[in-house]
Amino acid sequence: MSFKSTSFWLTTLIGSALAAPLQAADASLTLPSGASIGVEVIEDLRLSEDQARKADILLHPAPVNSATHELPEYCILVANAQLSGNRIRITTQDATCIETDDAESAIYSGTFKASAYSEDGQYGLACDDTACTLNPGDAFILTLDESVSISAQDNPSAEINAARRQANGEGVANPIPADRPSPSEGSNATSTATE
Repeated sequence: MSFKSTSFWLTTLIGSALAAPLQAADASLTLPSGASIGVEVIEDLRLSEDQARKADILLHPAPVNSATHELPEYCILVANAQLSGNRIRITTQDATCIETDDAESAIYSGTFKASAYSEDGQYGLACDDTACTLNPGDAFILTLDESVSISAQDNPSAEINAARRQANGEGVANPIPADRPSPSEGSNATSTATE
């Protein structure tokens, strides 16, 4: 199992979000206290008596029928996990999310306090005695411990892209001047002149 740094996953998140459109970007990401969202781990999580805690695990949104709210598709949540009896207790610290609308994007990054609950409403996720494991695809519910309101950050790349669209008109980037020969024509002319 390979563990990659948080910065690697955030870079991947930003790159993939800017490549695909989502819903319209808002000025802030807002969720009420008590809201529930579906998530899953990005990499396998294994806890045992020998390693009962793990810090800085990464989660991302996943569909869960009982969730009351949804995060943008491109989100990374940083969390801690702890084995307590036969339950995995997961609490989040912060989140970085990106919403895009065509070429525009909004980045939200801030405190995000939520805890994992099982479908029976108990705190923590049940596991059997021999293996406390979560794998990608094992979706579960996070319930917000407090309301979240994260304002969109300044996005320099979006401002640069907007300026390029204004300068080039109709979003055409780096147009080729009509009166210049193509590279192949230029090389033919040079070789003819040499001969």
